[in-house]
Amino acid sequence: MTVSADGLRQALDQLADLRTAPVTVEEALERVVASADALFGVDGTTLMLVDRDQALRNLAASDRRAALLEELQATHGEGPCVDAFDDKQPVATDDLGREDRWPAFSPDAARRRLLAVLASPIPYSEQAVGVVAVFAAQPHPWTEAEREAIVAFTELVALLILNAMQARERGRVAAELQVALDSRVVIEQAKGVLVGRH
Repeated sequence: MTVSADGLRQALDQLADLRTAPVTVEEALERVVASADALFGVDGTTLMLVDRDQALRNLAASDRRAALLEELQATHGEGPCVDAFDDKQPVATDDLGREDRWPAFSPDAARRRLLAVLASPIPYSEQAVGVVAVFAAQPHPWTEAEREAIVAFTELVALLILNAMQARERGRVAAELQVALDSRVVIEQAKGVLVGRH
C-alpha cells in the first residue's frame, strides 16, 4: 500500500476522462475516489464536504466504511478528518488501535477495522471546504511520498469542485440570459404591433 507508478498512471487516466466524457458531478466525484484508491492502493477513499452546519458529510465514497468514518467523527466530535479540516493541514494516523489523539473516536474506529487514515483538507482560497481521506483496514505507516501525494490530490479535487461550481454558475447565467432574450423578442413583437396600430 504505497503510491506506485502504475497507480499514478491509472489514477491520472481516470481523472483525464473527466475532461472529455460527459458525466454528472456525482459521477465525477465517484471517479475521483476510485482514482484515489488506485493511486494509494488503499481499502477505501472518502470525499467529504462541509455542510451549512459546518459538519463534514460524505459526498462520495469508494467503500461502505467511509460512512462509518463520517458517522464516528460526527458522533465523537473528533478524528483525523475533523483535525485536517480545522487545522487546514494533512493528518495521518498509522494505527487507530494505538492512537491517543482522539480518545473516543480511535477505539470505536479500530473496532470497525478503520485502522490507518490519511486525511487532507480540500483548499478553497484561505479556507477548507472539505476533506479527502484514504483508509486501510490494517495498520499502515504513511510515507512522506503518500503525504505529499494526498496534498497534490486534494488540490486537484479542489479544482474539480471549483470547475463544477463555475459550470453551475455559467448554466444559471445562461438560463437568465435566455429568459432575457426571450423577453426581448416578446417586447420587440409588442412594439411592432403598437407601431402597426398607431
